[in-house]
Amino acid sequence: MKKDIKIHDNDTVAVALVDLPKGDTLLQDIGKGHKFALVDMKKGDDVIKYGDSIGIATQDIQRGEWVHTHNLKTGLGEVKTYEYHKVDSHLAPKEETYFMGYKRANGHVGIRNEIWIIPTVGCVNNVVQAIEKRAQKHKSETIEEVVSFAHPYGCSQMGDDQENTRQILANLINHPNAGGVLVLGLGCENSHIDELKKYIGDYDEKRIKFLVAQECENEIEESLELIEEIAENIKSDKREKISCRELVIGMKCGGSDGLSGITANPVVGQVSDILIAKGGSSILTEVPEMFGAEQILMDRCANEGLFEKTVDLINDFKNYFKDHNQTIYENPSPGNKSGGISTLEDKSLGCTQKSGTATVNGVLMYGEMVTEKGLNLLSSPGNDLVAATALAAAGAHMVLFTTGRGTPFACPVPTMKISTNSDLYNKKNNWIDFNCGTVVEGKTIEEVGEELFDYVMKTASGLKMKSEIDGFHDLAIFKQGVTL
Repeated sequence: MKKDIKIHDNDTVAVALVDLPKGDTLLQDIGKGHKFALVDMKKGDDVIKYGDSIGIATQDIQRGEWVHTHNLKTGLGEVKTYEYHKVDSHLAPKEETYFMGYKRANGHVGIRNEIWIIPTVGCVNNVVQAIEKRAQKHKSETIEEVVSFAHPYGCSQMGDDQENTRQILANLINHPNAGGVLVLGLGCENSHIDELKKYIGDYDEKRIKFLVAQECENEIEESLELIEEIAENIKSDKREKISCRELVIGMKCGGSDGLSGITANPVVGQVSDILIAKGGSSILTEVPEMFGAEQILMDRCANEGLFEKTVDLINDFKNYFKDHNQTIYENPSPGNKSGGISTLEDKSLGCTQKSGTATVNGVLMYGEMVTEKGLNLLSSPGNDLVAATALAAAGAHMVLFTTGRGTPFACPVPTMKISTNSDLYNKKNNWIDFNCGTVVEGKTIEEVGEELFDYVMKTASGLKMKSEIDGFHDLAIFKQGVTL
């Protein structure tokens, strides 16, 4: 097993793959995931990792010295201009693969057949949770879960803030992983059912039911009657053979560490490339964690128009920070730093490894749904719950979530936890579904990528994730603007 790694030939730092003691060429103890200098550097020099600058040395650094926040700072500035230098993808087409999923009447495909209970407003959260408990009797071999999605939105919101809520809820109501949906409204909220229907569009009346609590005598009993109707209508749904061309994966990371950009993120990038080469699609989000690596993504855009949309994607988020008088580069988190990530460039260059090498074929605003095959970029913050929900609402059938520190959360669709290191996998096996720590233990990224792709296909065919087994399902919408 290697003890450290130089990721790119031009790098001036290496990363410890295990705890390294002081001695020989090392001037200090170096913790796993942390960086040490391969060459002497002067104050003001760029520090190079992944072949790019991850920041500027704030003091002279000797070869063998620990490189982290005490002697390295971000080199990023404010909103900037960009130039397009197209880089072509060299992905070769691969033979399509099949999974066992559900074909919907509207032509869409799901990987789960669940009944979802979605409130239009937070005022009825307790009600939908009570309905969920009493509706569990409808679970069966074909009706896999009955799930409610409580949230604090739907009223006292203005402008784009309210638009976000309506669009995300509408997208989830239409999500093909839900065989049937009960939408429960209060009646007096801003995003009441009649308003929400404008965003939902055409729908199957046998599978999507609506109820206004203020207009009925007993909203729980009447909701249960509607769920019984839904269950009767979807109980005959069966899995059938479906091409992976129909599959959409979302890609997200959280609780990252110094190994994220070396193991789990490039492995997920490998999976994205495999799926796209077979005709499928993937979505990358977390715009603030593209800062510092955005030019790489821009140069991979299929055309000038997508390049311009990506520029807007980046600069709009930078302006969002500035409009709220916040520092654009207030990142990475304390946990990231503890794990060895020093600057936002360090984090972003590791984060964007999840995108693989494919051409960017789509750029989505928050609340938009994927329409283009291949790699898509989605506007969303980096917050785990908000970004994962945004991926689900954009049409992802599942989310591949890489982590170096671990988390139990889930989102409306299957959320696969992928560890960057074996210690986390062994310690939190009740959270983690797949281990990429084997990359530093002798396996190649390509080998582990093939293993993870096979696991993704099994998940698409019904294999439950740890969070699904535990019954975890979270929903969080990007909160912007005034609350009345």
